[in-house]
Amino acid sequence: MENPKVSIVILNWNGWEDTIECLESLYQINYPKYDVIVVDNASEDDSLKKIREYCSGGLQVESSFFEYNPDNKPIKVLESDIKFDSQNTDEINYKKKDPENAGKINNSIHKQLILIKNEDNLGFAGGNNVGIKFALKNLNPNYILLLNNDTVVDKNFLKELVDTSNTNEDVGILGSKIYYYDEPDVIWSAGCKISWKLSRGIQIATNELDKGQYDEQREVEYISGSAFFIKTEVIHKIGLMDEKYFLYFEESDWTLRANKAGYKTLYVPNANVWHKVSRSGGGISKPVGLYYITRNRWIFMRKWAKQSDYWIFVVYQVFCAVIFPLGISIYYRNQHLFLSYYQGLYNGIKSH
Repeated sequence: MENPKVSIVILNWNGWEDTIECLESLYQINYPKYDVIVVDNASEDDSLKKIREYCSGGLQVESSFFEYNPDNKPIKVLESDIKFDSQNTDEINYKKKDPENAGKINNSIHKQLILIKNEDNLGFAGGNNVGIKFALKNLNPNYILLLNNDTVVDKNFLKELVDTSNTNEDVGILGSKIYYYDEPDVIWSAGCKISWKLSRGIQIATNELDKGQYDEQREVEYISGSAFFIKTEVIHKIGLMDEKYFLYFEESDWTLRANKAGYKTLYVPNANVWHKVSRSGGGISKPVGLYYITRNRWIFMRKWAKQSDYWIFVVYQVFCAVIFPLGISIYYRNQHLFLSYYQGLYNGIKSH
């Protein structure tokens, strides 16, 4: 298929400066057929105002990765507020903010931005699922790309992903070579693998200077959610991301579900992205990140690990239950981490 359609979903939470830099890099790519959907996860700053201002051409973006292009403005903005049916969260009711634009999504152009505001923070999985549902219902894409708002992209990255997918029918999920934003030649991720006994996601090639050593396509266990490219046929077959994860482990779970359904996962080295790592959840250095990492690894391991790996994981967790939270609380000088760890541990153990 020549130039299949891609819907790009970007999740924003109190991060408009990162988001507009990501958007400007996207609107300069060389692929001709894509839509951009920004899902705002109940931000409490001026995100919506600033994103609108950027789209109108009133707010310029400074970046070391590209020159700002005033000629691709204005970008038409279509807005929706999201309401969930409390009895059926699979159904989304859309309240159009601009009645004149209601239903006027132009599928023949890509210089438009669909802006969706969630009333609540639904996490990474839930927030992205809102954008995916909108795309599947209204835009009829061949692919969905989940892209972190704290990334910038190479002009060729989307074409590389699409072209690779077109020549690999058995591949359902593809991922980019991802560099550190602050160290543009240093790799953050060249695909991912799972440490099953420790329940850790490992970014392949982290902190390695790129000397061409990861320039070959290859299958990997899973793809980072910061740049996650998936065929819509896979979503129709396996469903959306599991929202009980909220934050962390959702992309590895989604990939394993696709693998189970017969689809391969491929790392594409010529599709380049630069990532400001851990701007939102903050990993284990922040209470919210530590809570969900601690809780979700129990959910993930119960679902996917071999019995032998699971019991090694349990022993390791018991051994670390005192040393680890005490150590990180001292290291990061944050006593709230101690409590967050045990809350996550308790809720992870009791979860089913």
